[in-house]
Amino acid sequence: METWVILLIVAGVFLLFLITGYNRLVRLRNDADKAFATIDTMAKKRYDLIPNLVATVQKYMEHERGTLTEITELRAKAMSGNLSDNEKVELNNKLGRAMGNIMIAVENYPELKANQNFLQLQGSLNEVEEQLSAARRAYNASVTDYNNAVQMFPSNVFAMMFGFKAKALFEISEKERQNVDVKALFNS
Repeated sequence: METWVILLIVAGVFLLFLITGYNRLVRLRNDADKAFATIDTMAKKRYDLIPNLVATVQKYMEHERGTLTEITELRAKAMSGNLSDNEKVELNNKLGRAMGNIMIAVENYPELKANQNFLQLQGSLNEVEEQLSAARRAYNASVTDYNNAVQMFPSNVFAMMFGFKAKALFEISEKERQNVDVKALFNS
């Protein structure tokens, strides 16, 4: 009789450990998903600003059409909703680079820089970019916690048993890691 009691206690402790481990993984995954949803929200604000910015800039930048076309295409792809999380990460990185190219090109148009509509749009876009950057940092922190749980013992055993997979972090490209050549910006 005592053996059954001991076995029941051991089984109960193991079951409690299993439930706790599973619930922790679910909570961490949900935290990472919530952080990604915040990025999606900020990206949506960015996508909503882009048509206004492009329309304003278009009047002044006829020969920079390639950059404007790229931004419009990236926005359309982002709004399609048929992207995986990793594809969204890559798309947002490309869009960030393209938006940076517009801001650099604007330096060639003093009348555009003085235009009140453009200044307001640029300020709004800068604010959204800062919020997006903060959301990416929060996402990376959540994903790091989640990935640690998925990859570290003993929770990795539960992760394998229940099909939890590591998530991708938001990372910048190698080109974006390079120092900005300010001299080239002034000489263009």
